[in-house]
This record gives sequence, C-alpha cells and structure tokens, in this order.
Amino acid sequence: MAFEHYKTFITTKLGVSGHVHRLMAGSMAGMTAVICTYPLDVVRVRLAFQVKGEHTYSGIIHAFKTIYAKPIVYKVYYLGVSFFTFGTLKSVGLSYAPALLGRPSSDNPNVLVLKTHVNLLCGGVAGAIAQTISYPFDVTRRRMQLGAVLPEFEKCLTMRETMKYVYGHHGIRKGLYRGLSLNYIRCIPSQAVAFTTYELMKQFFHLN
Repeated sequence: MAFEHYKTFITTKLGVSGHVHRLMAGSMAGMTAVICTYPLDVVRVRLAFQVKGEHTYSGIIHAFKTIYAKPIVYKVYYLGVSFFTFGTLKSVGLSYAPALLGRPSSDNPNVLVLKTHVNLLCGGVAGAIAQTISYPFDVTRRRMQLGAVLPEFEKCLTMRETMKYVYGHHGIRKGLYRGLSLNYIRCIPSQAVAFTTYELMKQFFHLN
C-alpha cells in the first residue's frame, strides 16, 4: 500500500519516473514498514534468545516496556532493492518480450502483465538480489538487538562499530554473510509468492 502511494506521489508531485521512482518508492515503503514493525522484531529476537532460568522478560508486554532500540537500515535496503529489481525485471520483460512473458490484465485488457510463472521467477530473483545486498545489515541488526545479553567485549553501540567488529573477528563469509544460504531458502519463495500475490490482487481490485 505504501509503495503504491509513494510511487504515485513521486510521479505526480516530483515528476520522477522510470527506474528511479521505483527505487525511491520502494525505499520509502521500507522506511514506513520498519517504523511500524521494528519494535515487534526486537521483542521477537529478545524473547527467542532467552535461556531457561534466565528470563529477563516475562512476556511481550513486559519486553515492550523494558526495551528501547534504535531502528537501522536493513529493511530500507531490502525492500527498496526488492521493489526496484522486480519493477525493472517486469518493465524490461514486457518491453522486449511481451508475447513470450506477458498477457493482458484481467481487469484491463489494454495493460500487459507478467504471466504467473514469470511473476514467480522475477519475484524470486528480486528477493535473492535484495537479500544478497542487504544481508550484512541484517546480521548487524540482529547483533545489535541482542546487545543486552552479549558479553561486554562483544557489545557495539553503533551500526558501524558492529559491522567492523563482525568483519574483523569473523570476516565476510563466516561473519557478514554467515547463514545467507539458509536465508535464500526462506526469502526466494517468500518474495516470489509475495510479488505474484501483489500483482494478482492489483488485478482483483481493478487497480490496473
């Protein structure tokens, strides 16, 4: 919802179009999402990390009352790159191979949309690319969220300090990108289904 509103605003009010407006709208949608959901993410990580017999928080409400965390930029990069990549793949595909990749929209025959299997493919590719670019920020985010339960020598107060610590002690593959392959298993089908559903719902609600 936020993406569509921002895209319309950027196009009509700022006069920006093409690939740039998709990247801007996706990033702004990511900022909106992280502002709304970040506290829930912090609480989830803190509660999941608790060890039996050492419960710092008695429940979700108690965790909300006792935690203060600063939001960081993982979801801004992830959603921004994800929407930008999907929009670009869709635009290029329909421009250069409309007969092969596209079909008339069910709500507006004058508008071409991607075929369902192509939507799934483009969504999966967008998720993989976005995850690859933004993953170091995700590692940093989770480590900062666990700052209260880490040993003193491992605590870092800023994103830059945290990334520097992880890179210095564990390197790139075993530090900043540790667990990326497992995340691909989660994010690729997730984004494929999400973007396909997004496109189908636009047709269902006659938004084309």
